[in-house]
Amino acid sequence: MEVRRKLLNSVEKCVDEALEGLVRSNGGLSLLRGHRVVLRTDLESIKGKVALLSGGGSGHEPAHAGYIGMGMLSGAVAGAVFASPPPGSVLAAILTLWKEGASGVLLIVKNYTGDRLNFGIALEQARAQGVQVDMVIVADDCAFAQPSKAGRRGLCGTVFIHKIAGALAEKGCTLDEIVVRVNEATKNIGTLGVSLSPCSVPGCLPTFQLPPGEMELGLGIHGEPGIKRSKVASADEVVKTIISHMTDSSNKSHLSLKSGDKVVLCVNNLGALSCLEIAVVSKAAVLCLEERGVLVVRVMSGSFMTSLEMAGLSLTLMKVDEEMLRLFDAKTTAPAWPNLSTASVSGRNLFMESKETIAAHSDNYNEGSESSVIRLVLESVCKILLQRQEELNALDRAAGDGDCGSTHALVANAIQEWLQTSKIPGNLGQLFADLALLVQERMGGSSGALYCLFLSAAAPHLKQNCDGAAWAKALHAGTEAMKKYGGAEPGDRTMLDALCPAVEELMKLSTAPPGGHIAILQSAVEKAGLGAESTRNLTARAGRASYVASEHLTQPDPGAVAVAAILKAILNALKA
Repeated sequence: MEVRRKLLNSVEKCVDEALEGLVRSNGGLSLLRGHRVVLRTDLESIKGKVALLSGGGSGHEPAHAGYIGMGMLSGAVAGAVFASPPPGSVLAAILTLWKEGASGVLLIVKNYTGDRLNFGIALEQARAQGVQVDMVIVADDCAFAQPSKAGRRGLCGTVFIHKIAGALAEKGCTLDEIVVRVNEATKNIGTLGVSLSPCSVPGCLPTFQLPPGEMELGLGIHGEPGIKRSKVASADEVVKTIISHMTDSSNKSHLSLKSGDKVVLCVNNLGALSCLEIAVVSKAAVLCLEERGVLVVRVMSGSFMTSLEMAGLSLTLMKVDEEMLRLFDAKTTAPAWPNLSTASVSGRNLFMESKETIAAHSDNYNEGSESSVIRLVLESVCKILLQRQEELNALDRAAGDGDCGSTHALVANAIQEWLQTSKIPGNLGQLFADLALLVQERMGGSSGALYCLFLSAAAPHLKQNCDGAAWAKALHAGTEAMKKYGGAEPGDRTMLDALCPAVEELMKLSTAPPGGHIAILQSAVEKAGLGAESTRNLTARAGRASYVASEHLTQPDPGAVAVAAILKAILNALKA
């Protein structure tokens, strides 16, 4: 087994450099020289108020220094990774806050022996110097049915206590009042975590071993053993397991929860889960609680108290009444506190109706004199695309995924279905709009997006008129839209190498006599074919093929071949 690589400069200096990085990134924070202590820069604002100090081992970022700011902590003391801070640094922080005019200092400490001892030493030494100081211990772990003498561990619920105590201090409550209210709040908080992988202290082997495909329930934030190992389950199942254990009345460390209770939920990423996974877990947790009749009034979702790079999560629940919720919602400037809505999560409508205005569907149009011709043209296009599906796929395989023919076949089948079930509008602008929507919904891929752009941009120019001049404007607008949003130009070895020469020829429609349209289309089809063939010798500068070495691209571009085939199918149908 190897020591995991980490993006650090030095194992020995990583904590100091991380603290400096945090302070350099936040104008409201300062370092206390000679100590791993972060303080608010505006300490004058705590005069006459209770100052709040927390801390513990590093490796749990953004805890605890990320919660320093108006309405939360006044300072935080950091130890080495997963190690309690020395009492000398805690004392230095207490005395600094006291000498800045704080009416008292409250220490918020997670229930770990080292933290209790070292913060306790500093507290007694500060009291000996006349400082009004007190301590609250947070022990929110719901893992163990029979907790040991050491008691329940302090976990992510500590962040809730930072917030509640901070709001009380900002209101001007006394030290004694805050201690009473916070101790009451801790009784209504529970946390339980699950891990899919261990973490490792910089320079060391992983803190524990977890076989592939297994997860551990109830472990501590330093990798302390949990209560059960099992196979990795789905997000829904993991959430149900966590909440069931947290609220099981036979568990002496459970959180009593009944239907009608209001809770704040924290979905905490322990370090290495993706934001996507955390969002899925958040949805599962809210639904699980609502199924139990619990009202979820707020949700925090993200990284709040981590365990280095551990792949895992913890759920924290805090039962609240209206007063506790007001304290939770109170303003804070702490950089790691999320900007939450004050609207209740439960009891609201999750969806709003779409306000998009889709052009009237062709069912609302009568078939016009051109409808039979349009039907023949579309049937001809669909037939040729289906016939050449495998040829286009084979050409596309040289550039990567080999699905050009399949995506064109998808839209061909969709158009055939549409022809059987819908009226063909006599208005060509509406026809293009309908086809654009059909391509958007059924074709997919970049080809589908480009065809949709072409049809959408061309459609308005054919709504009122469909003479040669209108067709010229429509085709020009469609081609320009493809260039604008697709980022390609003729010569880049894309479908534009067939389309642009053809459209350039079709611009002659604006001045052609009525009988000359087919001749112009014939010439455009020939130019499209030549343009498609020319892509054999072009270097791809756009699309997926641009990532393939040019010596491997010896066949014509499949998108250009498809465009040439579509134009030829249109010509053949009109000739017929």
